Amino acid sequence: MHTMWKGTISFGLVNIPVKMHAATENKDVKLRQLHKECQAPIKYERTCPNCDREVENDEIVKAYEYAKNKFVVLDDEELAKLKKEQEDKAVEIVDFVKLEEIDPIYFEKSYYLSPGEGGGKAYGLLRSALEDTGKIGVAKMIIRSKEQLAIIRIYKNTLVVETIHYPDEVRNVQDVPNVPEETKTEEKELDTAKMLIDQLTTEFDPEKYKDDYRTALLELIEEKKNQDEVTTTAEKPKPDNVTNLMDALEASLDRAKKDKPKTKKKTTTTRKKKTGT
Repeated sequence: MHTMWKGTISFGLVNIPVKMHAATENKDVKLRQLHKECQAPIKYERTCPNCDREVENDEIVKAYEYAKNKFVVLDDEELAKLKKEQEDKAVEIVDFVKLEEIDPIYFEKSYYLSPGEGGGKAYGLLRSALEDTGKIGVAKMIIRSKEQLAIIRIYKNTLVVETIHYPDEVRNVQDVPNVPEETKTEEKELDTAKMLIDQLTTEFDPEKYKDDYRTALLELIEEKKNQDEVTTTAEKPKPDNVTNLMDALEASLDRAKKDKPKTKKKTTTTRKKKTGT
């Protein structure tokens, strides 16, 4: 499993060297966009509207737009230094809370933690302490150039880091339109609804839930492949250097002929010889 981050997690005087691994993966079926006419993949190029040309990666800088069309430019060295200063800090658990006190709307992404070199004993200590107290740790850490609020909990005998949103990243629920304050519900309707909930209540088993759309889409793709309903994009032929050279020579010759000033033809006169008598 790929290690995406190495660091130290501390609580009190206990320091735990750890490695972090992505716990989830995106299995969306990615579809490309083709030009309907020739079936070639559509390209998205980075262009400068001011210079009216495509720009290379080494011509691009990062900036923060603090007002309309007003930017503060930040160079790579400044950002790298700032990132290193934060990454070198130990991830300190600042609080311990109960998991049920955090609403699921705050949760973002999950990462597995494995002990680093010599960190097995301290790793086990934190895991046992969390398990016995039924608590989770709250910490801050830098992931991909962003300071993240995170919790540390146990999942199937493994410590897990769960990044969570800051409060100002969760939109105000009061801004949701057309939510009724109170509704009058008939008792019979409510009883029927509760009865339905009771009938559908079961223990959560994640293995029973499948992505039906993704499965159907993959089946459709496989069916089209088997029926040879495929398209191959013909690569754009690369210009031949010899042809280019001949074209250039011929074009140069034509231009030279056009630019060459016309010379006047010399007129010759024939003198008659005098004949003696």
